Amino acid sequence: MKPKTLFEKIWESHVVCEEEGRPTLLYVELHLIHEVTSPQAFEGLRESKRKVRRTDLTFATMDHNVPTINRNKIDDPISAQQIQTLRDNCSEFDIELFDLSSPCQGIVHVIGPEQGLTRPGMTIVCGDSHTSTHGAFGSLAFGIGTSEVEHVLATQCLWQNKPKTFEVKVNGIRSRGVTAKDIILSIIGKIGTAGATGTVIEYRGDVISSLSMEQRMTICNMSIEAGARAGMISPDQITFDYLKDKPRIKDLKNLDELFSAWSKLSTDEEARFDKSITLDATKIAPQVSWGTSPGMVTGITGSIPNPKNEEDPVKRKSIEDALAYMGLEPDTQIEDIKLDTVFIGSCTNSRVEDLIAASKVVKGSKVSSSINAIVVPGSQLVKYEAEKLGLDKIFKEAGFDWRDSGCSMCLGMNPDQLSPGERCASTSNRNFEGRQGKGGRTHLVSPIMAAAAAINGRFVDIRSYDIDFGKY
Repeated sequence: MKPKTLFEKIWESHVVCEEEGRPTLLYVELHLIHEVTSPQAFEGLRESKRKVRRTDLTFATMDHNVPTINRNKIDDPISAQQIQTLRDNCSEFDIELFDLSSPCQGIVHVIGPEQGLTRPGMTIVCGDSHTSTHGAFGSLAFGIGTSEVEHVLATQCLWQNKPKTFEVKVNGIRSRGVTAKDIILSIIGKIGTAGATGTVIEYRGDVISSLSMEQRMTICNMSIEAGARAGMISPDQITFDYLKDKPRIKDLKNLDELFSAWSKLSTDEEARFDKSITLDATKIAPQVSWGTSPGMVTGITGSIPNPKNEEDPVKRKSIEDALAYMGLEPDTQIEDIKLDTVFIGSCTNSRVEDLIAASKVVKGSKVSSSINAIVVPGSQLVKYEAEKLGLDKIFKEAGFDWRDSGCSMCLGMNPDQLSPGERCASTSNRNFEGRQGKGGRTHLVSPIMAAAAAINGRFVDIRSYDIDFGKY
């Protein structure tokens, strides 16, 4: 039998129909929905008089439009309508909804794993590009469009062109203060935002296998920013230890059998990838994005590039445009960039580990008088757990706003938005023009880098702090 990659094993085990030269029909094991990309899909079902094929494999929550202050008071009429429409649709079509009143509510890519809905070997889809997050569990997880959401609701299947395979190895020893966020930003900086187009990335190597599940989710989350269709990491004992106590898993009678089956979900030793790169973790510094795409990134000790040094006219123009939007001068040191806002949150970096690490940086310090800083847990369960640990008190005493869960300032679809020209250190995943609000300027960083920036009012090298972050 031909050796296979993890991706190939999962893909082939979910094929319903396959013809040469045509898309493949895949069976979908888990369908997650939220309030933004689902309304038209449900309306399509009504018009065609169809039902949801597998309500038991479909789960919903609202997250994009949810306010993080007074979450039940939604002033924006469009946001309010989208949230109510999701409630109505879930009620009509008998879909389980983690509503605003649910203690398990939160960002869809946070609550899926913490509830144990996300499992190894699955095919998982959602009308959101960062569905790739779930690939950290050894699943094939990817975002889909609204018409595809309707198709999955109606058939539990989806037509897809088979992607190529891309191996990204990270070996070596990472420095203290170099996090999963820095690793993925470094990867994107190396290959570019189109470097993985048409592929599914499998992250491998000593460094990847040493990461916690929360860190693996950060890595897979930003696969999309590298142009990939999805990102994956093979499940192992770290995966199983994370899952065994999750609500939707812990009481399963066949749990031992599942763990045994999941342990076989790995790339065969002789399997070949269509593309492969290797990164040395010892050379990765804490990363800061400086431009208007995640690929415009450099280490904290670096400087803003000078377009005059770029020979390629297309790349030169891209740098010039990015610097004009970001209000930055060429050759400026990253550590000289002053900030207005710090945001710790999003489906990339809003889990308990992220908040614990950030709290170590701010404990006993005060947020700079020039900074507006907010912490937004990824789910209500994350919020409750953090509060049990006393993290909320640490952040509030330092001068951070402590919020309810939601997508928040990751994107300009709720009240948490940047003003024109406002500069933000953000733990989110995208720094496109206007992503966090019209005219807002976004710098992508890790939670501990964001926390240090909040205290200092500018970017600083987190490695200068004498803090033990453990395995974070």
